[in-house]
Amino acid sequence: MPNQPAHFETKLIRPAKPGDDEPWAFLVLPKSASEKLPRRGRTTVQGTLNGQPFQATLEPDGQKSHWLKVDKALLDAAGAEPGDRVAVEVSPVEAEPEPAVPDDLAEALEADPEAQAVWDATTTIARVDWIHWVESAKQAKTRASRIDGARDMLASGKKRVCCFDPSGFYSKALSAPKAADEQANG
Repeated sequence: MPNQPAHFETKLIRPAKPGDDEPWAFLVLPKSASEKLPRRGRTTVQGTLNGQPFQATLEPDGQKSHWLKVDKALLDAAGAEPGDRVAVEVSPVEAEPEPAVPDDLAEALEADPEAQAVWDATTTIARVDWIHWVESAKQAKTRASRIDGARDMLASGKKRVCCFDPSGFYSKALSAPKAADEQANG
């Protein structure tokens, strides 16, 4: 049943490349938990981590499951750190929240009234997929090309991004972060 919460225990993983942000960890949902969600692409959930409530957008792991970035605030509230086993409960939110539109994509849409009109007429999930397609580009040149492509496709009336596998399973374009202990292996 899609609205039944998924309950599981899993290990918090330290990312190999945490960036310059505050410390964070991640966890990968078991496939049985992901199967209770409405889609394999980006999906917003509500839940608890060691009893601490949160709402977050899960990212696809490219293996027909999802992963969750656990920020420092949630780590602290849950009394957890990388390496700990945690109790997790997740369920989909009733309505997917409107995604934040990246500035460069917003500027391209504003510059093209036809593209903006189709964008405004699409569903929230379609906008999530458009944004995910743009943001999943690994190079600035590819991102710019995708923004131009999005503007052109939307201006021609396309409401859904074509040729994009939001789960990453078929294209292998998406995955969970590498774990710190996998860095030497991989």
